Amino acid sequence: MVARVADRSRRLVCETGPVRVVVTGAAGQVGSELCQVLGTDPRVTVGQGLARAELDITSVSRTRAVLADQARAAADQGGLVVVNAAAWTDVDGAETDEAGAYALNAAGPANLAAACAALDATLIHLSTDYVFSGRADKPYEVDDPTDPATAYGRTKLAGEQAVRALCPRSHIVRTAWVYGATGNNFVKTMARLATSRDSLSVVDDQRGAPTWTADLAPALIDLAVSDAPYGIYHRTGGGDVTWCGFARAIVEELGLDPAMVHPTTSEAFVRPAPRPAYSVLSSRSWTDAGLGVPRDWRPALAAAFARDGGAFRP
Repeated sequence: MVARVADRSRRLVCETGPVRVVVTGAAGQVGSELCQVLGTDPRVTVGQGLARAELDITSVSRTRAVLADQARAAADQGGLVVVNAAAWTDVDGAETDEAGAYALNAAGPANLAAACAALDATLIHLSTDYVFSGRADKPYEVDDPTDPATAYGRTKLAGEQAVRALCPRSHIVRTAWVYGATGNNFVKTMARLATSRDSLSVVDDQRGAPTWTADLAPALIDLAVSDAPYGIYHRTGGGDVTWCGFARAIVEELGLDPAMVHPTTSEAFVRPAPRPAYSVLSSRSWTDAGLGVPRDWRPALAAAFARDGGAFRP
């Protein structure tokens, strides 16, 4: 394949040619958005989304068989890239069922990594800010020490370690504060509460970077077709904000008064799993690889309401 350079929206990506892309966890927030992108991106020869009923990544034999079929089909389609968007995302639930979370967040990615390595396929594995302690005061770099404080974070870190150990051709992409038109998320929750209550109290001592799936999904395809070095990357929305500030922006997009959202502390909302106080991930790894500068979270939220407002409004 002949490499080419594409310059799109401040991106400078060295591309290796069209590829076949398979998405696991296709029914989830990121997976469903990826499936939409696959159908419209000319850099993808063939794209296929696989929900859990079609590929349960916790099954070794099923994972091997399904990916072997995909690799055979990809032999004359530019090669195979697997994007793993399947995950246990119930942070509180993982505290009481760490074994269940481990099966999907660690054992499953290990199965995918082993199968991809055997088939000479590339694996892009989605991970999370929860692999860090959340006690930092500046954006986390990809090589900062990990120190998860929750069962969810421990299982996601174990998944990262398995992917790196088993699949040389792998990218790990950590993201955070994800929202989209599919599934449950903070934007939908705040929109529902704001239209049914006179006021809201939202924690103002936890900071992160909201990430719209419609920005994340094409960015992952950029990575899939690029010659970026294999390794760990951080990809969230640009900038940062507290949950309270994010909630006020959501209320503003609804045409309501953001002053209805009042700041409170984490101590007022005790959860089974502690939330990180600081979840900002540095985009340096992403931009240094020539994959572009992430759009700031605030205009992204406005774009999300412009495109998917019906999904966010009760």
